[in-house]
Order: sequence, then structure tokens, then C-alpha cells
Amino acid sequence: MRRRDFIAGLGGAGLALPFAARAQQSAGRTIGWLSPTNAETNKASLAAIRRGLTETGYIENKNLTIEYRWAEGQYDRLPALAADLVRSQVAVIVTNGGPQPARAALTATQTIPIVFLSGSDPVQDGLVKSFNRPGSNVTGVHVFTTSLGPKRLDLLCELLPEARVIGFLVNPTSQIRDMQMSQVGDTARGMGRTLIVVNASNDREIDLAFASLAQRGAQALLMSADLFFQVRTTQLVALAARYKMPVMYEWPEFATAGGLMSYSAVRADTALQVGIYVGRILNGAKPADLPITQSTRFELVINLKTAKALGLTIPPSLLARADEVIE
Repeated sequence: MRRRDFIAGLGGAGLALPFAARAQQSAGRTIGWLSPTNAETNKASLAAIRRGLTETGYIENKNLTIEYRWAEGQYDRLPALAADLVRSQVAVIVTNGGPQPARAALTATQTIPIVFLSGSDPVQDGLVKSFNRPGSNVTGVHVFTTSLGPKRLDLLCELLPEARVIGFLVNPTSQIRDMQMSQVGDTARGMGRTLIVVNASNDREIDLAFASLAQRGAQALLMSADLFFQVRTTQLVALAARYKMPVMYEWPEFATAGGLMSYSAVRADTALQVGIYVGRILNGAKPADLPITQSTRFELVINLKTAKALGLTIPPSLLARADEVIE
């Protein structure tokens, strides 16, 4: 059940165009979508992006075509997929899933506008010059994702105050691995917890990671923020149940699938803004003039059924702060 639901304004950048301006738009525009994951994991984001496009006068399969490119969790496929979109002469390229797809698109073109949806700081990642004036042919939305690692660890330890050994599952092929390890490692040391880092970049390594954590006495697991793991929701949730491992996940889809809990930005807000930005660019705006926007709302989701199966009692203080409780 939904505990709290309120509407946050997205600012002046989200204003819809007047009807007269919409009427002058050209028909048959084509944009590209580049993602490291797959169609299933992007349903919610794409629905919100389409709403943003509609606000600016564009409706898929009416006056807009979207060319989809999916890397299926394999980051090394992104450069070729980005180059393919450039050859298709799309009007805008939209990327999601961190700096790697955005960087692949930037390598492929310096002229086609790019709008990214990224979970790490785009200035630190070298995607833009500044938040207010991105510069070049790129703009987008910074979703607080990777930086929420310390907060997720804090919530996990609030649920399990006696847990002294925490596992941290990371993808060694991710460009944001080291940053996340540094942030979460510092937080764990400050809390007096021992952090066991395990790596996985394929299905077999995920299986081995859980077995290793069980052997080494990990009492809980924190997932790193990485889209590679999002396309393996079923496997990860099943392993957590098999090893009776309490796990804090990145996105609500994990909790919905049977995971214990998740903490994230409200993805619909940020994806909506991406759709609005794409529509504004199709209507003549320059990416360099559209400031980077950031997440403003966050949600904690707890699966009570899974907690009971693990023999856990959710503290009332934590339960009261949950935005959604799955029973």
C-alpha cells in the first residue's frame, strides 16, 4: 500500500508549449533510445518519458518514432549501438543507466543532441561542464542513485543493528565501481561495520558471490547501483531467499519481485523531465541551454512478506518512514 504520495513541481523547464507552437511541429521525427539494460526493466521510465513527450506535443507512433537499442546488461555493446543510432540519423539520442551509455553516445557524435538519465554526478563524470550551463550537445537529469549507497547502508543497519559484517556486491566492469566502493567503505568504517566486497559480472559470478558471502559470515548484503544487476532481478531475489540473506536493493522492482527492501529516487519524476527536455529540443531548444535537473523525491519500499520469511521484525520507526509496504 502506498504510504505517502505527493506531487513535486519540476520547475519552469517542465512547462508545456502553447498549442500554436505544437501545431507547427514537423511530423515524423525520430529519436534514439540507448540503454545498457532491456525493455522489461525500462517500462516505468519509458512510460514517464512518453508522458513528458506528450506534454511537448509528441506522441509515439503518431508524430514520433523511437529507435530502441538494448545492451542487455553488456556494457561493451554500447559503442556499437550508439554508432548505429548515429547512422540512423536520429534527431535526439536519449540514454539511461549512468555515464557509460552517455559517454558512448558522446563518442559517436558531437552534433546530435543527447539527453541522459544518469545516476552519478555528470560533472564529475565529464559529461557536462556545469549543471547550469552543460555546454556542447548534451544535457539531462541527474538521478541520485550511486550516491545513495551510504544511505542504503544506514537503513540496512537500522533494520539489523546487530549485523556487524555486511556484504557489498559490485560489478567490476562498471565505471562507477570505485566511487561506490569508496563511499560505502567510508560509511561502513564510520559505523563500525566490516564490509566484504564481492564482484560479479555474469550469472555464474553472482551465484559464487552469494556462496562466498555465506561462507564468510556476512549477515546482510547491500547491492551496488548498477544496471547490470537490474536485468537479473529474478536471480538475485531467488539467491537472497535461498541463503536467507537480508538484502537492500537499488530500485522498487526488486522489492516488488520479493526482495526485502529498496531505497531510491522516484524514477517517474526524473524520466518525465527527460521526455520534456527531448520534446523541447525537437522544438528548437539547444541542449547547452537546458540546465541539468536533479532528483527531488525519494522512496523507501519494504516487503513485509519477505521480512517475515527471514524472521525479521521491521522497527516501527523504519516502518513509519516507508513510502510503500508490500504485504
